[in-house]
Formats: sequence, C-alpha cells, structure tokens
Amino acid sequence: MARILDVYLHEELVGHLTQDDGGQMVFDYAESWLNKPPAMPLSQSLPLRKAQFTSRECRGFFAGILPEESKREIIARNLGISARNDYAMLEQIGGECAGAVTFIPAGETLPERNDSYRKLSPEELVKILKELPRRPLLAGDEGIRLSLAGAQDKIAVRLEGGDISLPLGGAPSTHILKPAVERFEGVVANEALCMNLAAAIGLPTAKVETRVVEDMEYLLVERYDRNYRQVDGGSHVIERLHQEDFCQAQGIVSELKYQKEGGPSLKQCFALLREVSSAPAIDLRNLLDAVIYNYLVGNNDAHSKNFSLLYQSIGIGNQQVRLAPLYDIVSTAYYPELSPEMAMKIGGEYSSGKVGPMNFERLAEETALAKPMVKRRVPEMAEKVISALPKVEIVNPVAEAVAKLIHERCENVQNRF
Repeated sequence: MARILDVYLHEELVGHLTQDDGGQMVFDYAESWLNKPPAMPLSQSLPLRKAQFTSRECRGFFAGILPEESKREIIARNLGISARNDYAMLEQIGGECAGAVTFIPAGETLPERNDSYRKLSPEELVKILKELPRRPLLAGDEGIRLSLAGAQDKIAVRLEGGDISLPLGGAPSTHILKPAVERFEGVVANEALCMNLAAAIGLPTAKVETRVVEDMEYLLVERYDRNYRQVDGGSHVIERLHQEDFCQAQGIVSELKYQKEGGPSLKQCFALLREVSSAPAIDLRNLLDAVIYNYLVGNNDAHSKNFSLLYQSIGIGNQQVRLAPLYDIVSTAYYPELSPEMAMKIGGEYSSGKVGPMNFERLAEETALAKPMVKRRVPEMAEKVISALPKVEIVNPVAEAVAKLIHERCENVQNRF
C-alpha cells in the first residue's frame, strides 16, 4: 500500500512525497500550491508542473536532505529501517531540516507553532557529544526529528546567550554543533581558523565559534538559513529560510557529489549560479573567490554539496536567489592521510599541487569569465590571506600549524603566478 508524506515549505503545503507499492519515491506538487501565485518551486531541479516527478527526478533533492555514509547506516539501524529507504528516513527525522522544508504524515495537521527546547547542562552536553558517534543526530530520541546532510557528526541546537538547547517537535534551531573528530587532530581549530580567515578577507561566511566542555572541543556554526524577526514586546521569532545545495539544485544524488563519480563540475556550478542568481555579477565573483580560497588553504574536499543557494523573501514576487555564505571549510591538506586530489577539477586538474596559471585560464574559459581577471585574482587573494593571517586568533598548536601551511601555500602561489 502506498505511503504519503505531506511536504511543507514554511507553513504552506506544497506537495506530496509518495512511496509507491514498488518502494519507489515519487513527488507531486499540490494543486493548491500550483494555483497560488506566485508559487515557487521546491528546488531548481523540481520546476512547477502538474506531472508527477519520478524517483530518478526527485531523489537528488529529497535524499540530499538526509545524512550520508556511515552516519546514515547507523541511524537506520537505530530506527529499525533500511538505510536505502529515503522515504522511511524522512518520515522519521524530517521535522527540522536544512532550509524550510518539513515532512508530515499525510492527513495530519501541521502542528501549531509552539517552539519547545530542552536546555542542556554541561553534563548533558558531554553525554550527547560522547553519544553522537553511536546515535547520529540523536535519531530516535523522543521529541527529536531533525536531519542534516553530510558524513560528519553534528547536531542542530539553539544558542541563546550562553545556553545550548535541543529543539523539540520540529522547533527551529539556530546553530549546528560539530564535535571534534578523533581521527583528525585539531579539526575543530582547523575549521574555525579557515572559516574566520575567510570572513577576515571579506568572503560571505557563516559565523563560527569554538567551545570546550570538560576537555571536549566543539564548533558552533551559526545557521545562515535562519532569520530573526522582531515581534510585539521586543522578542524575536526564529524563521526558516529555504535553501538547497548545488547537488540538490541540479538533481544529483549525494552519493555522486564528487566530480570523479559523476558529480557537478565547477563549470556546471557557475552555469547554475549564472542562470538562477538574482545578483549574478556579485555571486559569480563570490563563487570564484570561494574556489580560489579553497585552493589556497588546501580544502580539497570542497564538493558541490558545500555550496548552496539561499532563497530570501519566500512566497512573494521579489523573491531573491543568492549564493549562500561559505561553510564546511577545512584545510584537508594538513592531514597527510587524506587525498591530495580536489573534489572538483580546476581547469582540468584534480591535484591542487599541479594547478597553475594555465589551469585558471582554462577555468575562466569553461565558466565564461574574463581570463585576465581570473588569473589576476589568484595572487590577489593569496596576498589578502597572507595579510589577514596575523589578525585571526590562533587557539592551539594545530591552528598554528595550519596557519603556517596556508601561509606557505599562498607564498608558493604568489611565486608561480
């Protein structure tokens, strides 16, 4: 028997996600949404239409909301479902997702907004940090229905003052909490340095801060897909902003996020942004700077799920589609056990150590950007990074070593360009 989830964007019913008798997942827009001007598509890969979207057409967007790799396997075991069953997982954890999408069993009323949070004591936070590897996203805990894409341990929380709370019943979170990874020494300090350095040179970047509880280090990343609206009495209501990553926007499943495995190339990413951005001149420049920055700091894992579109002023005529702030920037080059190959080629080359001026000229050709500007921008960005490094807080020896590596990489680029 077919099973159906109602799909909401903010508090509006936009469509129905169905698992048919054969186990396939299909999607239909609700007629009420199609007839409501000016309705917006759920994804660039799911344009408004009356015809049903097949599993092949819709899985890139919907499965792209879910966690990946080993985390997905563990969650499935904890929930007693198949790891390959996207529908069942969205049914279980699709309450608080990236962006503004919510999944509710068909026929059930979208719960009235009654934001509920469970404040965590330091002892409770430590317990959760220790538990996350065995219970990713705390899936299965009573009252918690949240999903975040990616393969790293993380949890969505609300930060209010110095207090950290867990959202319950689909209440909106404000931050992503990312604990240290035992396998990669100092990865929290590494990411904090790379993110703060990006902000220091003027790249739109999600705000981060590092914290420690009982010798356990973690990173707090402020969500760029959340907005604060002031209401009567001076208080603020947390509002969701819709977003989707570049894989979702192109209908590509997360398993193929790397270019070598069939994922998007930089050429495709620039073409997508040129087509849909409300301010293409600004966003294309920011995307170019992001590509150059990842190259300079040695973030070889910058795949297409690490870039997103952010939808602002949802549901009105002047809706804005913009490149989202940068997130998930780590100098993977610091860890010798990780591959030196980049997730997306720059001008035909995967190895960042072999990328030179000719490769950036080829990138300019592929992305319809001016060659002199692109070639000039690389050493300019290197100089900006070198100048900003002394101004960024160095919190431990790993951050110091990563900063030294980045400085050396930038000097090498200046010499080659």
